[in-house]
Amino acid sequence: MNQILSNINIKVNENLYLKNPESSVLGKKILKEGIPLIDELGFDDFTFKKLAKVIKSTEASIYRYFENKHKFLLYLTSWYWAWMEYKLLFATTNIECPKDRLNRTIKLLTEEVIEDGNIPHINERLLSHILIAESSKAYSTKMVDDENNIGAFASYKQLVQRISDIVIEINPNYKYPHMLISTIIEGSHHQRFFSEHLPKLTDVLEGEDAITSFYTELTIQTISNNY
Repeated sequence: MNQILSNINIKVNENLYLKNPESSVLGKKILKEGIPLIDELGFDDFTFKKLAKVIKSTEASIYRYFENKHKFLLYLTSWYWAWMEYKLLFATTNIECPKDRLNRTIKLLTEEVIEDGNIPHINERLLSHILIAESSKAYSTKMVDDENNIGAFASYKQLVQRISDIVIEINPNYKYPHMLISTIIEGSHHQRFFSEHLPKLTDVLEGEDAITSFYTELTIQTISNNY
């Protein structure tokens, strides 16, 4: 799968950038250095001025790619969800049983992300940290409706729809597939954050990925109880 993923160009909505960062060496450097900088500083303290210093360029050069740092965050979150969808597709290819596909999907959504190295200017592990800690800042804004209208969240919604289709395949009568899947995604992010910073709000079990186990059990029981 990694060899296939390395040949895939992740597509991000063109409304999220002024110039495609994948189109140049500088653009890829902005991505490569911007991700660890946001992870290190947090999105609130991250600025293009600080990023410019790291990449030894100017703020103006970064503004040629992104209108502002919020659009940069939207770009990163959109890239991440598109990448996750590709991983999901390859992880479930040729698996006929929908329950097996769903179990693999939940594992993919909830497990800790490991950098695969196939896309050298994107550190997927650090990007997942940003999603866990900062992704709500991409959509919990006054601009969310306007940004939704230009497709800023299309990759996230497409991923949720694809997984919801598996839920309906298992139980056509289940009424809340989108709510279930978005709850799994957002909830697992909260639990990853809690496990690192507020462990008394979660359950960490030695030798087990309790988060993945919990959401797998929750999902299967929820669907089964609604037959």
